[in-house]
Amino acid sequence: MTRRRDPWLRPGRHSVVTGGSSGLGLEISRQLVARGVSVTLLARDESRLAAAAESLRARAASGTEVGTLSVDIGDADGVVGALGTLAGTHPFELLVNSAGIMREGYFETLPATAFTEVMDINFHGTVKVIRAALPHLPHPGGRIVTIASIAGLTGVFGYTPYCAAKHALVGFTDALRFELEPQGLEIHLICPGEFDSPLVAALDATRTPENRAHTLTIPKVDVAQIATQTLDAVDSGREQVIPGRIPALMSAGRRLFPATGRMIGRRKIAAVYRGPRTSRRP
Repeated sequence: MTRRRDPWLRPGRHSVVTGGSSGLGLEISRQLVARGVSVTLLARDESRLAAAAESLRARAASGTEVGTLSVDIGDADGVVGALGTLAGTHPFELLVNSAGIMREGYFETLPATAFTEVMDINFHGTVKVIRAALPHLPHPGGRIVTIASIAGLTGVFGYTPYCAAKHALVGFTDALRFELEPQGLEIHLICPGEFDSPLVAALDATRTPENRAHTLTIPKVDVAQIATQTLDAVDSGREQVIPGRIPALMSAGRRLFPATGRMIGRRKIAAVYRGPRTSRRP
């Protein structure tokens, strides 16, 4: 798709951001309201939503609105109702899918629920939100941003549930682009590496040493930079972004030289390998 010269994001537009009460979703929202783009945050926890909205209003450009929707993206009917009601009074042009969860551990010892939980939120939840938002986005002119991960482009030790969901999300987004482009909608896929967030902070308390070593083969990128490159993609019309110069180069290297990428990963893992120590669970 031809890239635009004029920024698409401008004052007066309205965006919906899932997972907008924390992490990358909140940072994207901060940068949107600073540009004068109104934001409605969609997440489950009402108290966290209220705190996030208050912090955004303190940063928002004049005339910019900040709203919240307390809804579980796993509840298809709830999402349909919430977005339908919102669109009736505050039409929106941009949907940012940033909600997600992480589960990490040795495959043998992870509970079966880890796989269903991660897939339900990271993949099925995103699909439900897009289906609910699609009738309300302008055709042409609407924009959909999906936050996936470098883990959706490669495998990572300890991330069997997370990689499965993110790979599904990457394939879904690529296919969806072909379907929606003829209707005048643009789809943007963002694949960041690991970055500091509440999810990662919680993970750090229990993550396996192999996961830590393998994941940090690709250096972290500041969350503000990831958000900036995400919004730059919307402005320019860029279809896929791996934020950060080094992660983008390393991802390209893995794609072009997969054997070398696997060798580096195996060496990082071998240096700290411990393996599963607990008994198997169903």
